[in-house]
Amino acid sequence: MRLTVLGGGGFRLPLVYGALLSDRAEGRITRLVLHDLDAGRLAAVSRVLADQAAGVPDAPEVVVTTDLDEALRGADFVFSAIRVGGLEGRAADERIALAEGVLGQETVGAGGIAYGLRTVPVAVGIARRVARLAPDAWVINFTNPAGLVTEAMARHLGDRVIGICDSPVGLGRRVARVLGADPDTAWFDYAGLNHLGWLRGLRVRGRDELPRLLADPELLGSFEEGRLFGPDWIRALGAIPNEYLHYYYFNRETVRAYRAAGQTRGAFLYEQQARFYAAMERPGTPALKTWDATRAEREATYMAHNREAAGAGGRDAADLESGGYEQVALALMRAIARHRRTTLILDVRNRGSLCALDSDAVVEVPCLVDANGAHPVPVSPLPDHATALVCAVKAVEREVLAAAESGSRARAVKAFALHPLVDSVTVARRLVDAYTAAHPGLAYLRT
Repeated sequence: MRLTVLGGGGFRLPLVYGALLSDRAEGRITRLVLHDLDAGRLAAVSRVLADQAAGVPDAPEVVVTTDLDEALRGADFVFSAIRVGGLEGRAADERIALAEGVLGQETVGAGGIAYGLRTVPVAVGIARRVARLAPDAWVINFTNPAGLVTEAMARHLGDRVIGICDSPVGLGRRVARVLGADPDTAWFDYAGLNHLGWLRGLRVRGRDELPRLLADPELLGSFEEGRLFGPDWIRALGAIPNEYLHYYYFNRETVRAYRAAGQTRGAFLYEQQARFYAAMERPGTPALKTWDATRAEREATYMAHNREAAGAGGRDAADLESGGYEQVALALMRAIARHRRTTLILDVRNRGSLCALDSDAVVEVPCLVDANGAHPVPVSPLPDHATALVCAVKAVEREVLAAAESGSRARAVKAFALHPLVDSVTVARRLVDAYTAAHPGLAYLRT
């Protein structure tokens, strides 16, 4: 089996390769093709992968290329993990939004809209190329904003593109651990959009164990989301919010913490990864050891400003464990390639799963996965407050898609202005002006 990774010079790629190395079953990935526009980044990541594969018999062959057509031809699976504009672009997104007093996070609020506007045209181009050069391939999308980008690609690839995210699985595993349940056998009642979902139940042998957690403030305060949101608010909601909902529920505090910080998350990662890739240009640099040290620092500082705003303290060792998106991707590929049925929380076209949204809207819900792809499971309706937020954000995503398709600056302004975290049409107009000035990739917004 052949897996092509778009964005193959990305920092997190060794996580994917580590998962592939652990897979010894028949039908596994035997050839990994890495595509990136930056040959230097490809070379650096290839060195890390070579260290990982040392001493591993029959490790998947690694091939690198900067030619997209060459990378796509013959692929069984295509893993999209591109970052249009790079981390420098993310840092600009954050800086411009914060200057207007609104959130600049890469997938939420103004920053997510800016990132989506410059990513969707590129993702659509890739989808068209996949449809032409590898029509039988399955596309696994991790490119952010993952739900929005998956919906854009689905208009050209149908159900053969599936979005993945590590947030729901991380939340589910943390809650299961607190409740003493096995996360591999528990059923997670989770629903929403990417980075906008709620865990509403955790069933073990038919019994919902979540009420036991909600009734115990000490247990609620013992894991990351409990500390981030606070036991009182979680009990008021009657569900465990995805960590990204902290940007909505505590927006003012988070924006204040971001503005007071000496450096945004994007700027930190940009500088950190620049040091990593520069170090990898030196022949004597221990590749895997250097990557491991960089990753540990990255994970320890994840959502640091949110934890500061909430007074949640540092991350526990258990919160730093791997088993995220790379494991979801591997489980998804196994289920499709080996006709092995499984259940995963994925980003797929709605198909009636969430009754408040239309059939083609990409949602994040439990799915039954088999050789024919991912099939969303019907879930119970969200409460009114959650439905309102989901519908509002989906409307924004649709305006982003319309702006990307038409080149309409007015539709882009509308997308910013309608977002719950942007509080003024005037601010929305200034954001569009600032983002188009900063990003050449937004020059298409003219009409």
